Amino acid sequence: MSDARKLIDSHHHVWNLGHHPQPWLDEPGHEAIRRNFSPHKLRSTATRTIAGRRLEQTVVVQCVTSVPETRDLLALAHSDPLIGAVVGWADLTSASIGDVLDDLRGGPDGRYLRALRHLVQGETDPGWLQQPSVERGLRAVRDRGLAYDVLVRSHQLPQAIRLAERLPGLALVLDHAGKPSVARGELDDWERELRMLARHTQVRCKVSGLITEADHARWTIADIRPVWDVLLSAFGPDRLMFGSDWPVCLLAGGWNHWASAVEELLLDCSASETEAILAGTATAFYGLTPDRRDTPCS
Repeated sequence: MSDARKLIDSHHHVWNLGHHPQPWLDEPGHEAIRRNFSPHKLRSTATRTIAGRRLEQTVVVQCVTSVPETRDLLALAHSDPLIGAVVGWADLTSASIGDVLDDLRGGPDGRYLRALRHLVQGETDPGWLQQPSVERGLRAVRDRGLAYDVLVRSHQLPQAIRLAERLPGLALVLDHAGKPSVARGELDDWERELRMLARHTQVRCKVSGLITEADHARWTIADIRPVWDVLLSAFGPDRLMFGSDWPVCLLAGGWNHWASAVEELLLDCSASETEAILAGTATAFYGLTPDRRDTPCS
């Protein structure tokens, strides 16, 4: 259980471009976030409360396909009490994936590694998650009590569904709700496949990244609410977790703007439902505790 009145951000990033370049930031439209971001900047930025809760703990998530980045994130979690868990990266296709995970977890900061992620959204193979080498790697993740963050675009949701079917013992969380097309309002296919994914009880979902799928300059609550309603119906509050996707969310208004929207969306939720979305689900999934002791994912 999480502490009363706690707010957990289940999805944010940090980067130092001098240490780990982020080639994706060179693409047009990313100028506003083409600079360094640290946990201190998030702490000073995230001033808005949600349902009277202030940010107390976060989950930091990998950005590049780099084990050294994961090691740096683990060291950062050790040094900064804001970070309660790390979602790292390792090459799932490697025959030595088990050894790499054991090495990461056996390091001085390895207790903060709670999940892995791969940028499947950038893979062109429509069955990437079903490749035999990838499934072998994901079984190694599962066997070490780690979870997996699923980063796919809406048209790739069938891969996530097959993953949930084929590896029912692997705890999964869908990042950014599968990136529905909020800006175009084309939600029918996304909704159908999201509901299929939600039938698998080992799957959780992050309410994050939605404003960057909307019109960055003009989005309103009315644009987000249809997605919110589907998520609540499909997963229920006990399987949803708030995330900011900071600093990427700066492209569409920033942490406080998104927090304000989430607070409005939560108005029809009960106290227990609000608790689950803002803290409880992330606490259980990532094994977060106030003193950040290592506990298994659930």
